Amino acid sequence: MARRSQGVPQDPGYVPSRPSDDQLIYRRAENGEMVGYTPAEYGVRKDDGGGLVKPVNSSGGLLFLAILLTACLGGLFYGVVQIAIQGTWHILGEVWWVFPACLYPFTFAWISYFKERRAQKLRKAANLARPVE
Repeated sequence: MARRSQGVPQDPGYVPSRPSDDQLIYRRAENGEMVGYTPAEYGVRKDDGGGLVKPVNSSGGLLFLAILLTACLGGLFYGVVQIAIQGTWHILGEVWWVFPACLYPFTFAWISYFKERRAQKLRKAANLARPVE
């Protein structure tokens, strides 16, 4: 038996069990029934947290936001290249805060997209509906 196979049941019909109820997140699915999702199947937060604006939490919407923020970050780097070419480095002392202000949302958008995309694949494999709240 291979070392990596130790502790893994070798029966051909083995299906790992679902986690216990305390590890599941219960939410209403698109079809209206209450479904228990693992944190990996749930993905990014689906509710609006009581806010006025409904958040973007589908994988397509998160991909759009990630690409939009990537374009903004590209424009920021283009500006740095122009500053380097023109030799006007004193401008960076006045607008240094723009770098973290653009870098954090860029990173968060891509992490959220990959998290939701992975959850979407897990839900599809488990034949679960998408949570709506």
